[in-house]
Amino acid sequence: MTATMRLYINVDHVATLRQARRTDEPDPFEAALLCEAAGADGITAHLREDRRHIQDHDLERMRPAVRVLNVELATSAEIVGITCRLCPYQATVVPERREEITTEGGLDLRRPGTQLRDTIRRLDEEGIRVSLFVDPDLATLDTAKDLGVPAVELHTGRYANTWRKSGAALEELRRAARHAADMGLFVHAGHGLTYQNVVPVASIPEIEELNIGHSVVSRAVMVGMRSAVEEMLRLVKGARR
Repeated sequence: MTATMRLYINVDHVATLRQARRTDEPDPFEAALLCEAAGADGITAHLREDRRHIQDHDLERMRPAVRVLNVELATSAEIVGITCRLCPYQATVVPERREEITTEGGLDLRRPGTQLRDTIRRLDEEGIRVSLFVDPDLATLDTAKDLGVPAVELHTGRYANTWRKSGAALEELRRAARHAADMGLFVHAGHGLTYQNVVPVASIPEIEELNIGHSVVSRAVMVGMRSAVEEMLRLVKGARR
């Protein structure tokens, strides 16, 4: 069965540009509103422990103003507490390392510890839809199902790095999406998706949500946020026609 596709725009890198000068522009809150006006189905923002881009006040402004907010977070007690207080529609739990430039892979679920389980429990108790950011590995997906979350986001980084040379990573995503959907998990995907490589992933019938940030923000520098989002929407939603 083909799921209806949603496009969430990650506005982190609007904040990255702002933080380069520690000023008040460009404003990720205003960017989020422009994304919605252009047709984006949701807004994603990652509140990191080191606050390298999105700040607490960005989420506080977005929460009542955008239709659908997806907060990415690690299992830090502080960040989990902030997310629970704000109570966004969705929280996507991701791995996080201070020295990384961007998220480098999915959660390691070989031995899911108390901290991850407690994070899932706390978010769920607040009525927040929980998704786990994972590699497209079947055993990992089995563990995600056992943890009781409704959704997973497949890490598309290997595909993004190899799509010009090989179709193996795309087939891996297809297989993982089928496996997750067969278990009753809702399937999302993201990381490294661009205007050039998004259509094959958007065409996978089990995937119902894509989270795309850097490529859209980069394009927006050239053509404006509204035009950049509309261009990506045509690619993503056109893949299902």
